[in-house]
Amino acid sequence: MSNLDRAPAEVLCGPGLGAPAGPVVRPCRGVPLGGPRAMTVRRSLPHRARSLIGAWCFVDHYGPGEVSRTGGMAVPGHPHTGLQTASWLFTGQVGHRDTTGIRALVRPGQLNLMTAGSGIARSGYSTPAATVLHSAQLWIALPGADRFAAPGFAHYEPPVTDVGGAKVVVFLGSLFGQGSPVPAYSALAGAEVTLAAGHGLDVQLDAGHEHGFLCDTGSLAAGGAVARPGEIVFQPAGAPAITLQASRSEPARVLILGVSRSVSRSSCGGTSSAAATRR
Repeated sequence: MSNLDRAPAEVLCGPGLGAPAGPVVRPCRGVPLGGPRAMTVRRSLPHRARSLIGAWCFVDHYGPGEVSRTGGMAVPGHPHTGLQTASWLFTGQVGHRDTTGIRALVRPGQLNLMTAGSGIARSGYSTPAATVLHSAQLWIALPGADRFAAPGFAHYEPPVTDVGGAKVVVFLGSLFGQGSPVPAYSALAGAEVTLAAGHGLDVQLDAGHEHGFLCDTGSLAAGGAVARPGEIVFQPAGAPAITLQASRSEPARVLILGVSRSVSRSSCGGTSSAAATRR
């Protein structure tokens, strides 16, 4: 029933009032990508209990899967507006085309960030060189003031660094003293972390914001919550740090979806890539 009160009292959500007090696992669900006979992906965001993690508004995780069995990626042209799409590949190769004239390849360890802004249409297809596909597709909601920004595209191959014995690749924002030059409209941080079996890593967080940790491979323990591939450990605002831990039996790979203390807005809406071309 609708609330007809013109001036309803504010209710602050906190522990015990609808908001989790600590890390919780958000499950994923299978969704066919591109139609009922298309490749199935694991979608963990949006979720009935959680639509956003900061500005991160969409998380699809798929593979590893043999293209000969799954059919690979075949997503025909479709429109986007008011957001950015971040493509991060673990295995395989995907071709990207959009209506600004950009043609690019998504390869493992490389970020392709498309800004839809005022409107863009794109398509994505796995290439003949891809026998196995394994990837994460992430969407970022643009702030209201930038919702109709000019469409653009950026490509970046970040370095792999060692942080406390873990392999870390920061592809968006800044984390662990590493920074990405890719333009963003929000103070976001995105990174891939690979932990050896039984290894742990302490991650310093901005306590004023919520964070998500997507388990890609292995088993991820984070603050007492345990996630399997495709699941997200959601950490509400209020925590200054969290420990990521792989099980003793197998390594774990995780994507950190959080916030950065700065916003890189130079060349937002432009195209920066040696690997992207205009047709």
